[in-house]
Amino acid sequence: MKTAIIIPARYGSTRFPGKPLALLAGKAVLDRVYEVAQSAADTNTTVHVATDDARIRDHCTQQDIPVLMTPETCATGTDRAMAAIAQMDDKPDFIINLQGDAPLTPSDFVRALIDEAAKNTTADIITPVAQLTWAELDTLRDHKKQTPFSGTTATIDASGRAMWFSKNIIPAIRKEDRSAPLSPVYRHIGLYGYKRASLEKYVTLPASRYEELEGLEQLRALENGMTIQTVIVDYKGRPAMTGIDSPEDLDRAEKLLSK
Repeated sequence: MKTAIIIPARYGSTRFPGKPLALLAGKAVLDRVYEVAQSAADTNTTVHVATDDARIRDHCTQQDIPVLMTPETCATGTDRAMAAIAQMDDKPDFIINLQGDAPLTPSDFVRALIDEAAKNTTADIITPVAQLTWAELDTLRDHKKQTPFSGTTATIDASGRAMWFSKNIIPAIRKEDRSAPLSPVYRHIGLYGYKRASLEKYVTLPASRYEELEGLEQLRALENGMTIQTVIVDYKGRPAMTGIDSPEDLDRAEKLLSK
């Protein structure tokens, strides 16, 4: 199985312009994401940055990071990943979209997608989830009082197939039995792997009703009958933060790396 890890990197950001090239503990955020991808890759895996900005392209060239230029019209990182794949002569079977502003993503989470894809030939999309402890669930509930659209949860069936994703905490729990260490709530981690045919199909679909209501791209796949397989991952004490959305996030990530 040939895998391509595509790192969409956009210079323009309303909240944090230039964030892929911002320094995090002395190293560009994008360089750290590339290192995550390299750590997860095997001999059948290629890694490319996909961008529409000459500054990011030039940085990648200086750092010997493979880079592909993609159109400015790409609306999402998923569209940019597809535009990158379209340029490749040797097409991959499986494509991972690893966002260029997610430097704290554990490399074993990326590897888990590759391993699942090697044995799962039916799922259109593969994505990781983490089962929350009761304390983590309480923390998420507290965060949502201030920022209700932070954090996405998922419901999954017995085989791990995703049934739904929401910015609300799902499922609602009528009676909480805290005798078990883990709650029944799974937090979604925004990392996706696609079969090539599934990615090609996905980018042709219009934005769906619940996708627009919740602001969650993966709902477009579910609303169009595509299957999403989850893999359960464990932070193992590592910080649950992955993405950098603002200068404040960069400061927070800096503190986490210094511990």
